[in-house]
Amino acid sequence: MISERIFRAYDIRGIYGVDLDVNVANLIGRALATYVNGGRKTFIIGRDLRLSSKPLSDALISGMVSGGLNVEDIGVVTTPLLYFATKYYGANGGVMVSASHNPPEWNGFKILLESGFLCMGMGMEELRDVALKGTFKETTHGTIKMNPNAIKDYTKFISERVSVKGGLKIAADPGGGSCTVLIPDVYEKAGLKVSVIYGEPDGSFTKHPPEPNEQTLNELKEVVLREGASFGVGFDGDGDRAVFIDDRGRMVPSSVVLAVLSKHYLRRNKGAAIVYEVSCSMIVEETIRAYGGKPILSRVGHTYIYEKMVNENAVLGGEASGHFYFRDTYGFDDAIFASLKVAEAISEDGRRLSEIADSIPRYPQIPAKNYECPDEKKFIVVERLAEEFRALGHKTVVIDGVKVIMEDGWFLIRPSNTQPLIRLTVEARNEEKLREIASYAEKAIVGEIRKACEI
Repeated sequence: MISERIFRAYDIRGIYGVDLDVNVANLIGRALATYVNGGRKTFIIGRDLRLSSKPLSDALISGMVSGGLNVEDIGVVTTPLLYFATKYYGANGGVMVSASHNPPEWNGFKILLESGFLCMGMGMEELRDVALKGTFKETTHGTIKMNPNAIKDYTKFISERVSVKGGLKIAADPGGGSCTVLIPDVYEKAGLKVSVIYGEPDGSFTKHPPEPNEQTLNELKEVVLREGASFGVGFDGDGDRAVFIDDRGRMVPSSVVLAVLSKHYLRRNKGAAIVYEVSCSMIVEETIRAYGGKPILSRVGHTYIYEKMVNENAVLGGEASGHFYFRDTYGFDDAIFASLKVAEAISEDGRRLSEIADSIPRYPQIPAKNYECPDEKKFIVVERLAEEFRALGHKTVVIDGVKVIMEDGWFLIRPSNTQPLIRLTVEARNEEKLREIASYAEKAIVGEIRKACEI
């Protein structure tokens, strides 16, 4: 009744009506109760606005309660709000029903425990096996109650941790997703003026896909320019990713935003740790060091960044994909809070976001190039490439694929977690070096894939 393929690296995810339905959700709820050993533990459950999220949430809750768990249902929220509520109310765990930025026909479950996120290598395999085998523990039923205070408590919590001067005006595009339950109230409470587009809940995402990028945010750019906003921010479907548009209507790379926030946080927190991942621009580490911070390198993925945030007591973290993490919010990524902190940084700096962003060096980059490689070969290929680069005397980092650091740039080779692909990212200090490094890396990748497939 359950497909093994829905259990992914960081969460459970599939197409509603194909991989996921209410029966699967119920079984996952029962499996989770068995996995955490029931015992009157309390879990917070939230969901996004997808049309399938309510039936899946109800079925999940039914399964969890039948396994002895007590459940507090906080309704439609953002994923960061679910994480917040789990910690704020002292629960034993939380589950968010969402497929994040995936198309509307997708859905899934993100699971947070007291020990951290449930993912492959950190409990997901065990949960999967319980669900597939149906080996559920018999116990008395738990309880269900609604918690109507989560949005109010969250809004109060984050607004007290932001201080914006001068009544900045921003533009926001929640795209009909979960952030619509917070916008515009959360900004107005923080003293910001806001123009909102697609601010009505829309579980079918009829205006544009739930992934903020260059294509989906064209109308937001127009609003920023027309309204004279200080900046624009676009959110994904469940509110854990933010993409920023400056006052000139240009998309600001997430690594640049992380550098801006790093400067801001390090002015107040001398010597603090800041976490970034292997695909971030060189400018992130350079900025952290220049302002006296402690750069902490991590694997890509919210599970690993969160773990580093907690272990290093880091004030800030970020990914090139637009996830930003804050000690202020228990170490979790939070797109709404990131936009408030960008507003705070601008108001304290006194310059426009375009001026601040332009003052930060930009290095040419090839963000991601894919090479087909069979699933059973891709990890072996990357391991062999790491050995080859080490043998050649290159400085390598192997916490996530292999990153080779050269005098004027770097390249990163990672196997895809979900597809038969190997991905290459390259950055250099100038275009000539970029082409040179990319050519060198590509030749090595293609050659190793060819050898692996001939064996």
